[in-house]
Amino acid sequence: MDQFTLNLIFVGVTFALYIGIALWARAGSTSEFYAAGRGVHPILNGMATGADWMSAASFLSMAGIIAFGGYETSAYLMGWTGGYVLLAMLLAPYLRKFGKFTVPEFIGDRFYSQTARTVAVICLIVASVTYVIGQMKGVGVAFSGFLNMSYSGGLWLGAAIVAMYAVLGGMKGITYTQVAQYVVLITAYTIPAIFISLQLTGNPIPALGLFSDTNSGAPLLEQLNQVVQDLGFKSYTAQSGSTFNMFLFTLSLMIGTAGLPHVIVRFFTVPRVSDARWSAGWALVFIALLYLTAPAVGAMARLNFINTIYPNGLQGESLKIDEQPGWMLNWERTGLLAIEDKNNDGHITYSANGEANEVVKLDRDIMVLANPEIANLPSWVIALVVAGGLAAALSTAAGLLMAISSAVSHDLIKGIINPGISEKNELLAARISMLVSILIATWLGLNPPGFAAQTVALAFGLAAASIFPALMMGIFSKRINNKGAVAGMLSGLIVTLVYIFLHKGWFFVPGTNSFDDADPLLGPIKSTSFGAVGALVNFVVAYVVSNATEDTPEEIKALVESVRVPRGAGGAVDH
Repeated sequence: MDQFTLNLIFVGVTFALYIGIALWARAGSTSEFYAAGRGVHPILNGMATGADWMSAASFLSMAGIIAFGGYETSAYLMGWTGGYVLLAMLLAPYLRKFGKFTVPEFIGDRFYSQTARTVAVICLIVASVTYVIGQMKGVGVAFSGFLNMSYSGGLWLGAAIVAMYAVLGGMKGITYTQVAQYVVLITAYTIPAIFISLQLTGNPIPALGLFSDTNSGAPLLEQLNQVVQDLGFKSYTAQSGSTFNMFLFTLSLMIGTAGLPHVIVRFFTVPRVSDARWSAGWALVFIALLYLTAPAVGAMARLNFINTIYPNGLQGESLKIDEQPGWMLNWERTGLLAIEDKNNDGHITYSANGEANEVVKLDRDIMVLANPEIANLPSWVIALVVAGGLAAALSTAAGLLMAISSAVSHDLIKGIINPGISEKNELLAARISMLVSILIATWLGLNPPGFAAQTVALAFGLAAASIFPALMMGIFSKRINNKGAVAGMLSGLIVTLVYIFLHKGWFFVPGTNSFDDADPLLGPIKSTSFGAVGALVNFVVAYVVSNATEDTPEEIKALVESVRVPRGAGGAVDH
């Protein structure tokens, strides 16, 4: 059976599974649409959270980043997993105890202000839309690359699948679909990694294989270090940048993760307060299965790629251009890999020397998808990776769209525009806003802004600088009042936006930046690391303004006290 047919079978079977689950788990009330009826088991919620979090970026990009960035890129692993520790300890149980449906609803009630709720909705929508563009683009690329469809055709098909289970099922349908998607994506990620680890080191556990000896007898990391340095690249295991910037970047990722609304809202779906903490713990376990494997996948992919170019060792003859393996030719057709015979010797040279290097383009995102082909693994493994990549992109897209639609229907329509709306009409509004969100996300995916890659930093910066501090102060401080919260959120948001625009260009228009990340405005602090500084600004401004204005009302102090009491959790309370 040819590769294309296998790809179709694997993708078709998984899509049929997702649609079947959506039909089984249709939402019949607003509670089921927004919070899956508060009836999700902590282990299942942990798996759904894992799928919600592990997007196309985690599945496709992270191993590629590690493959070429080495030690310094471990900040991604520490930041993204560390964020769940913050969530489990500081946010999830308290927000579940509050017993509402959305993050802006908590902020609006705690700070007794529709303005605070509106600012939270704006932060949520901007951060979520930023992310969803990348997910929809990932769906289009995966379809076009492996199913011989046009990019736009693949995007519309992916959007139709998401619409079917998200509009029908709401959070209930999305949750149980994400459980299935987690199983697909983790299987698709680990099986090729196990094969490749066995090939290179004889160890079936990739995370241990990373520190094992290769078949030549040398430790894998030592061999990779030697090879990349011989080719003129920097040491794979050494740190070369600023330690302070790395610390701020890791912290920004941590508090950005803890502040992302589509992640937080998952903890509203469990029956009890203790379940919120447990499901965050389970999420960390399920995410760790992929994140512990990613460094091995990255390192082994880099070594395998170099061995492909230099099959006889660095001193021997390199690969002839007319003897390139099929996978290289396939990726060259997509434009994500490009070879140029600069010296016309018929061989490929790969090195850090730009003038001599003939691998003129090597997109990092292809490493996970190309890995099984590089290692000559069976066709069914390649098909499984395709299904896994689509599962990763679709699961996160659905979670983001859920966060956007609930913010529109519950926080804007029900909370501000029409408080008297009936439950039936609110459910209809939620489904319509979900459908409109999907159409907008698809349109943005069809016409992705040129800045889609940079805006990942903006999404984390926004969440870290605006939502996370507001939640922390709302839970742990009785003194922060409505004026302080609004001033803090706006100042954190604006300062972070301005700093990113100064380095990336105003509204990401090329050539309008005054600085760049090679020479940042504030010493070693790059724009991607500024979220932590923005959060500090938010905390300080909120504290100063709150202390300069009237005290928090007594009923709000009682509310904060009741949220912090660890026992019991009422059902979802509506206004």
